Amino acid sequence: MIWHLGVIGGSGLAEGLDLDDAQEIAVSSPFGTPSGPVITGKIAGKRVTFIARHGKGHRLTPSAVDYRANIDVLKRCGVTDVLSLSAIGSLAEDMAPGHFVAVDQFIDRTQGRCGSFFGEGLVAHVSLADPVCARLSKLAADAAEASGATVHRGGCYIAIEGPQFSTRAESRLYRQWGAQVIGMTAMPEARLGREAELPYAVLGMVTDYDCWRDGEAVAASEVFAVMKANAALARETVRKLVVSLPKKRSASPVDTALDGAIVTAPGARDGNLAAMLDAVAGRVLR
Repeated sequence: MIWHLGVIGGSGLAEGLDLDDAQEIAVSSPFGTPSGPVITGKIAGKRVTFIARHGKGHRLTPSAVDYRANIDVLKRCGVTDVLSLSAIGSLAEDMAPGHFVAVDQFIDRTQGRCGSFFGEGLVAHVSLADPVCARLSKLAADAAEASGATVHRGGCYIAIEGPQFSTRAESRLYRQWGAQVIGMTAMPEARLGREAELPYAVLGMVTDYDCWRDGEAVAASEVFAVMKANAALARETVRKLVVSLPKKRSASPVDTALDGAIVTAPGARDGNLAAMLDAVAGRVLR
């Protein structure tokens, strides 16, 4: 199998990546409206497909992003692996603004977001014990370091609903829970990526210390200033990551995450939902 990297860009990468032979294509999803058209092209001859998570001009709040549609259209484009780049706040003293964190665990505190492609009439339970692809995460961390970033390999990301930042009491509670960074978008992305059998990794760019420190508060202007300053570094990280990918992509355990996960008997399955799942789960539903 050959690599086809999908990149979901946060605020700092809204203008996309520097891709060769780039073209904008509209891809529809039966699960809703994606954040915008995808941009597909190549880096060093390898296919890369990009989608801006918040849409053009940052028009979507974290709660308004249709995460199912975004993952579905990436799968329809033939993406094999997904790298998420996003802004995060720090809940740990050593993870300073400007640093990158290759996240490896999540605590999900989002509310009301649709976190599964499956549902009534077609039930599936995938494993999420290790929600991040270790191979892709290591390659991304290596690329960030090679680009000059300070990188922390591993970190627990707590996902909050937003769009407001945390209260001071919440921020301190999250630290007690063992969370090291905080953001608003990695969930349900990671859940959906697993259901779509797409190895998924998060490279978070620390923009601030969350408000657990006395006298400090998070300001959006400061967050976006750090993101803007790190945008070139993030683009270079993606370029080095793609260049570093082996010529051939060996199989990942995530490629078969749905094996044994679908529990609804064939005769009891909802045909309409099954049809919607042609890209996500067609491999096991055919």
